[in-house]
Amino acid sequence: MKEYIPKPIDVSDVEIPTELEPLREAIAENIHEVWSAGRMKEGWTYGPVRDDKLKKHPDLIPYSELPEGEKEYDRATAMNTIKLVLKLGFKISHESANANDATYSIC
Repeated sequence: MKEYIPKPIDVSDVEIPTELEPLREAIAENIHEVWSAGRMKEGWTYGPVRDDKLKKHPDLIPYSELPEGEKEYDRATAMNTIKLVLKLGFKISHESANANDATYSIC
């Protein structure tokens, strides 16, 4: 078997404008929703303690109810995704005058 060595694109030099923080949070929440839906499709349900044999997981709850540490994991993934989009030369713009309306476009 060939050894796999991950080589993620270095995005440490990319600065995220503060106006993209709502986008980061929306992506983080969606990451949790996608993960939760996948787990539930595999038969997992909520349980106060993770149990792989019984397919129980304490994070199968709404994103808003997650402990901050778990939210930070999703936020880091979201942040790296946004940084990669910017590093690849794409521009992200918010198309609404209302900052609470999360409508973005990528050019």
